[in-house]
Amino acid sequence: MKIVRFTHELKAEYGILSLDVVRVIQGTPFGTIKETGRHFPLSDVTLLPPCLPSKIVALGVNYQSHSEEMNHKPPDEPLIFIKPPTSVIGPEGKIVYPPSSKRVDYEGELGVVIKSVTRQVSKEDAKQYILGYTCVNDVTARDLQSKDGQWTRAKSFDTFCPIGPWIETELDPADLALETLLNGVTKQKSRTSQLVFPIFELVSFISNIMTLLPGDVISTGTPGGIGPMQPGDTVEVKIEGIGILRNYVIGA
Repeated sequence: MKIVRFTHELKAEYGILSLDVVRVIQGTPFGTIKETGRHFPLSDVTLLPPCLPSKIVALGVNYQSHSEEMNHKPPDEPLIFIKPPTSVIGPEGKIVYPPSSKRVDYEGELGVVIKSVTRQVSKEDAKQYILGYTCVNDVTARDLQSKDGQWTRAKSFDTFCPIGPWIETELDPADLALETLLNGVTKQKSRTSQLVFPIFELVSFISNIMTLLPGDVISTGTPGGIGPMQPGDTVEVKIEGIGILRNYVIGA
């Protein structure tokens, strides 16, 4: 099931995407999903970020190929950081290149969307706390990351966390193909089976540090192949079983 968040005539709602029809649901998808009986053609709605996270918990160097290109040893425990909810944009949204940076990179990642309040869960129980999976672009001001020695500024600019295009609830995340394309050219290509720390272990680890709330997103790390974007570029994150998250880079 593909869950979308959308606007139609300026009203934001959630729905289920089936073929090219959005079937509207009552309230949010984080409880019992009940359809209203209303529906719209996909072409008549504007897709929004598929959830409203209170936080995005992201992973650093969680693919061996990325740790090698960054000259990092893979961490002994998951290396986490937080992106603020103000960084979130949706599919077809515009990534704004900040004037304070000279290098802004794409980082295609698998996103995990939390279903219910998640605190101190085991990796064996983690699956039941996951609503589904989506695409994330962990946009990064690489020069500021190096300059600061920590990652908050580089990861937190407005528009630096595209998410979408929807949440896929019926998916095994263990071995999905992931690609990032820049202007139609593949720049990153890997599989989620190459994650250093797999999905359910991440949910457990993070939930034993902080409580995860419905709609929060875990961005599970990027593979090797990171590189810069420029105003005028189109960047796409493509994940098997989910779809394509497409965004456009513009100047400030």
